[in-house]
Amino acid sequence: MKKYLLSIFVIYSPKILNAQCSMCRAVLESEKGMSTAKGINDGILYLMSIPYILVFIVGYMFYKIYKK
Repeated sequence: MKKYLLSIFVIYSPKILNAQCSMCRAVLESEKGMSTAKGINDGILYLMSIPYILVFIVGYMFYKIYKK
């Protein structure tokens, strides 16, 4: 059952993801100025950096605890 659900997800997920990309692309390409594109890029970088910072902090805390 798990393999069946996983195979369905793998088959249909690229179509879903591609639809989202085309919607964003249409919005960004329709604007003359690049302010919206720069804002979206900054937002992506912000959202991408937070998990890495949190993992680093938790890893550092574990390191300090186990070093004692």
